[in-house]
Amino acid sequence: MSPIINSIERSDVELTRKDFESNLPVKWCPGCGNFAILSAVLTVFPKIGYKKENFVFVSGIGCSSRFPYYVNVYGFHGIHGRASAIATGIKLANPRLSVWIATGDGDSMAIGGNHFIHIIRRNVDVNILLFNNRIYGLTKGQYSPTSPMGQISKTSPYGTLEHPFNTGELVLGSQGTFFARVPDNDVKLMTDVLFEAAKHDGTSVVEILQNCVIYNDKIHYQITGKEYRDENMVILRNGEPIIFGKNKDKGIRLNGTELEVVKIGENGITEKDLLVHDPYQKDPGIHLMLAKMSPPKFPVAMGVIRSVMYPTYDDLLEYNVQQDKINSKIKNVDDLLNSGEIFEVEG
Repeated sequence: MSPIINSIERSDVELTRKDFESNLPVKWCPGCGNFAILSAVLTVFPKIGYKKENFVFVSGIGCSSRFPYYVNVYGFHGIHGRASAIATGIKLANPRLSVWIATGDGDSMAIGGNHFIHIIRRNVDVNILLFNNRIYGLTKGQYSPTSPMGQISKTSPYGTLEHPFNTGELVLGSQGTFFARVPDNDVKLMTDVLFEAAKHDGTSVVEILQNCVIYNDKIHYQITGKEYRDENMVILRNGEPIIFGKNKDKGIRLNGTELEVVKIGENGITEKDLLVHDPYQKDPGIHLMLAKMSPPKFPVAMGVIRSVMYPTYDDLLEYNVQQDKINSKIKNVDDLLNSGEIFEVEG
């Protein structure tokens, strides 16, 4: 992993995983996918290399939102759906902080949906970890905005009637500059992707397909399960053709304006015919198609799907403030008190 270079102050001592471990007991259900996410965060933070006091974790409400207690950095446990608004304020008040948000599919895309799409649209330099278990876990099993249509839950005993969000589609539709997806059972891939998210200057969204062992057990199993993942998952890597399958004999190619699955070696198909992944291309068209892929027709795309550079809200705001300081006629309190319409009282 190459060093991250930006204005956030780097640590002058080498930090380890131990430095970021909290002494509080971790209260998640045994078998919860959150444990793997926590492990990845504790692994990647020392690799990022910032001073420990320059990290901040922000959360809303939900099982994911206990995260600030379990990472030994500054934290803010907010209210339901408002983590993005709080994190925006923190980043604008102190741009030299590395701000991270832990949120769930309900917290971010239901009550917090408005804040979620606008922090992405503004491109504030924060990192969003979106734990998607397609259910409300903390409040005991209601369906969420990502629950599959027809799913039986505490609040949909006859099956949901709502079309679910595709997280990647929502992020890219909100003009997202960074979107990645990882399964909770691949800590190595998750760690690598979180490092790429930290490098990104702008809003990064990492969707984590996370298992709720109590209320939605194995919801992602037909994608991430050992006997399914080779056929139903494809890990995207920059500059490499998109290949998957147990025998690595299938691939994705662009046929006209649509993606299609092809078999290498059939009908003269070779690796040269396959789509080569480029997360840095500005046009989001291919990225959107990759983000929307799903079984049975396609594998689910994992890894960094989109990573492009656009001006960030916090950088633009800081520039405006500096320009105002330069151009303002008011340089001190005396200038302020003597500005505008003033009068003198003679006694």
